[in-house]
This record gives sequence, structure tokens and C-alpha cells, in this order.
Amino acid sequence: MVETTGGFTSEGLAFEDRTLILPSLTQAEAIEIGEIAKKIGMDRALPIAIEVRLKEWIVFHASLPGSTPDNDAWIARKARVTMATGHSTIFERVLAEEQGIDWYETNGLPEETHAIHGGGLPLNVTGLGFTGILLISGLPQVQDHLLGVEVIAEFLARKGELN
Repeated sequence: MVETTGGFTSEGLAFEDRTLILPSLTQAEAIEIGEIAKKIGMDRALPIAIEVRLKEWIVFHASLPGSTPDNDAWIARKARVTMATGHSTIFERVLAEEQGIDWYETNGLPEETHAIHGGGLPLNVTGLGFTGILLISGLPQVQDHLLGVEVIAEFLARKGELN
């Protein structure tokens, strides 16, 4: 597998997961996360689709101008990876690259239904762990991931949880 992940390390991404912990995640808060992503996307004219889930329940979805139905297929594939692992999709890709393994073969999951491409981020809650997923599709995978991190950081800042 060709390294395509912008210099991320699994250690750095695991630290990111441990840092971006939400104090809670209600349905209203999941929608708020989606609205933050939508506003950033609209302000920057990004051709993205956004989804926020509470586990498998889709509570927010927006397809911004320039996105296509293909973005929804990518979102579904990314969601399956995060549901299966509890980790970000880019973490799974970087870890596979570091280990020199075929992620799909090792995990027994088909590439047709699972995508280890950036843009699927777990929403972890203090004391509860993995509770939801933020999904972004439409940009190169590193940018999909970084936008997701920006959205979660903005949500935490609004809650007074991040400086």
C-alpha cells in the first residue's frame, strides 16, 4: 500500500483520539456537530457530504454543493470501518501502512463495503467511550480527516472544553 496519509503516525492519531473527548453526545449535540461542519463547508465552498451518527443511527446528513452521490457511498464505507474498530479511518490506514499489512485481508472485511480513507472520526464521550461518528467525504482523505478534527475541536471549544 502506498503511503498517502500526510505524515500521520498511529501514535499521533491515537493521541488525537484521546484528546478529542466529548463531555456528552446527545442527539441535539450530534446535530450541532453536523451544523458546525456544514457551516465551515458552506463558508469555504467545500464540495463535501457530512454525516453524524449515534452509532448506526444517522442523525445529521448534508450534501453540500459540489458533492455527489458517490460521497454517500464513501461515507457508508468509512462508517463501517469506524463501527468495526472504534477508531478513525485514517488511524486504521496509517496503522496498516506502518505494519505493512493489507487491512482488508487482516480484518476479513471487504474493500467494497469498508474504506480506510480519512474522514471517519469516532465521537468518544467521557466515561462512555465510542458513542458516535463524524463522517466527511469529498476532499482528499487527509483534508477530510483534518476538517473532522477542526469540527470536533470547534464543538469542544463552544462547550468550554478546549482552548
